[in-house]
Amino acid sequence: MNILLPEGWAPPKGYANGIEVDAGRIVFIAGQVGWNAQQVFESDRLVPQFEQALQNVLAVLARAGGEPRHICRITAFCCDKPAYLAARQQLGAIWRRHMGAHYPAMSMIFVSDLLDDPGKIELEATAVLPRLDP
Repeated sequence: MNILLPEGWAPPKGYANGIEVDAGRIVFIAGQVGWNAQQVFESDRLVPQFEQALQNVLAVLARAGGEPRHICRITAFCCDKPAYLAARQQLGAIWRRHMGAHYPAMSMIFVSDLLDDPGKIELEATAVLPRLDP
C-alpha cells in the first residue's frame, strides 16, 4: 500500500488523499451503523455509535482475514455536523484505539438522515488483503 501525496501538497490530517495498492483480495464492506450484533442501538449518541460502527466494520473485515491496516477507503455518512465537530477529539481517540496511526482515503458526508433510527453515523469501507496462496 502506497500513500499518494502529490508534490508540494501539505499532508492531510487524519486521512490520505489517495492510496495505491497492488490488488490482492478486495473486500467491500457495506455501510455499518452503530448497532450491536443483534441490530440493537445501545446509544442514541454520536460518539458511542461511531465506535460501534467502526468495530462493526472491523468485524466484517476480520471475517475475511483482514486487519485495520488493510483498509484503503472509508466513507462516513453523519446526520449531525455540529455533534461531529464537537466530538472530533473523542472520535480521534477512538480511531487511534482501533486503527492505530493508519489513515486511509476518507470522505465525510453530512446527510439529513439514515435508514436505521436512531442512527447518527454510518461507515462503509474498502480493504485490500494479500492474495491467498493457491
